[in-house]
Amino acid sequence: MRHFTQAADSLDVSQPTLSKQIHTLEQTLGAPLFERVRGAVALTAAGETLLPLARRMVADADAARDAVQEIVGLRRGRVRVGATPSLCSSLVPTVLRRFRTEHPDIELHVNEGSSQDLITDLLARDLDLALIVHPEHGVDASLHAAPVLRESLVVASVAAGPPPTANPQLALTELRDTPLVMFRPGYDLRDVTLEACRRAGFTPRFAVEGGEMDAVLAFVEAGLGVALVPSMVLVNRPLLRATPLAPPGMRRTIALAHRRRAVLPHAAEALRATLLDHIATGELPFGVQPL
Repeated sequence: MRHFTQAADSLDVSQPTLSKQIHTLEQTLGAPLFERVRGAVALTAAGETLLPLARRMVADADAARDAVQEIVGLRRGRVRVGATPSLCSSLVPTVLRRFRTEHPDIELHVNEGSSQDLITDLLARDLDLALIVHPEHGVDASLHAAPVLRESLVVASVAAGPPPTANPQLALTELRDTPLVMFRPGYDLRDVTLEACRRAGFTPRFAVEGGEMDAVLAFVEAGLGVALVPSMVLVNRPLLRATPLAPPGMRRTIALAHRRRAVLPHAAEALRATLLDHIATGELPFGVQPL
């Protein structure tokens, strides 16, 4: 293309505007880029030198635009989500399956850990989102934690054995002489269980101690004792029986947390929307209420 007018038309700008932009560029570079020859325009030596560089710049700009559009359009990207073991074995797989169906090209990275560990990972920018047990004292001021679920705790026992109580609901004091399968030190539910027993006026007796959610449930299935667990984790455990606690019962709040001032990546925002929609419209297990 050898005419400014034709070039301006192809760029959808006026010819004076194009001429002014070229003049500004020439001043910046300190050399003329074009010269008029017999009514047309030809490149100067400086223009010839700049041409391949300019073509690469345009190509890089197009590639950058396409890459960003793939991320914005959720055709590429990743999301790093954390959850507690009980949620990883219950709610999270269902949500991730739905998300994968809707966005098959997004990479999913899941970190399973305690609520405190997940909060640490969020603050360290190692996670985009995390499902945590909302602490009574609140979270770090740099985090936003929105309550999304309230979940009842139940007593899990082996279904083939006798129930832990003859009543429809179990008073916590009935566990005074019942061996408990207890979570490892530092595990959220261990502290919750021990504090509830202390308030009820007794110190529980342990049948076996240690392990996280899957191990504790397996120990209960083996008939080693009973455990106080979230109702959601028993959905796919046909060998276990769930006995509700008598009023006032015990509940915990699940929150979806992220860094307060961080802009969520498009993939993380899409996963957040999928999770909230599932909670609002999906079929939740017994003992689980949306907030």
